[in-house]
Amino acid sequence: MKALSQKRRHPLAAIALLLMGLLITGGLYAVATTVNEAKASTTSFSANDTEEGGKLFAANCATCHGMGASGTKDGPSLVGVGAAAVDFQVGTGRMPMQMNGPQAYKKPGQFNEEQTHQLSSYVASLGPGPSIPSEELLDAQGNAAEGGELFRVNCAMCHNAAAAGGALTRGKFAPALADVSEKHIYEAMVTGPQNMPVFNDANVSPEGKRDIITFLKQIEANGSPGGADLGALGPVSEGLFVWIAGLGVIIAFTIWLTSRTS
Repeated sequence: MKALSQKRRHPLAAIALLLMGLLITGGLYAVATTVNEAKASTTSFSANDTEEGGKLFAANCATCHGMGASGTKDGPSLVGVGAAAVDFQVGTGRMPMQMNGPQAYKKPGQFNEEQTHQLSSYVASLGPGPSIPSEELLDAQGNAAEGGELFRVNCAMCHNAAAAGGALTRGKFAPALADVSEKHIYEAMVTGPQNMPVFNDANVSPEGKRDIITFLKQIEANGSPGGADLGALGPVSEGLFVWIAGLGVIIAFTIWLTSRTS
């Protein structure tokens, strides 16, 4: 009994238990994350998609991102960014960039849907990463109230409570979310383009992302029920408008009275 007691109080026992706990926790987290990622996508690519995507990449993207997408001083490595990142960046026309700057702007796409699919396939083959979401998560039929709460907690500080966008530092900005497709909204959440943080499935579940999309599409469809939204910037812009308009009316009335007296 005395020997057993000494073994239990061995100084390495606590370290061994801590390591065991970390390994078990990490394993459970990895399994849960894998299940969520598998649920979020059913997109499949063929060997031909990957081959054709590699050709498109070498001809259009390797100048900045390097052969094999390993990265250069002009562009980051794309190994492990996943198909969703490529589908978002190329599908919205942000890539290839029109010119160097603090942020890539949305513009008409250079590649069609099939070519975008092929590029996504090639980059996905280089390493595991977020996949293109399945259609069931993009139907905008989730819970808009829950989505609104998630949006205000996680997104409104940059994108504005009305999803009208907002300015950031060093010439960067959070874009307005009107007229953005459901797929691209979801892909932005899981890949974190530009200055946006990544909201993986441990932060916001696939169902939560579906709810956020539902909320955004609902407020987009409703428009501005109170009339002119004045940029949807809130009471500051509204107060400024009233101040300028009211001051203008007072000045105009004063001029009119002066002219009548003369």
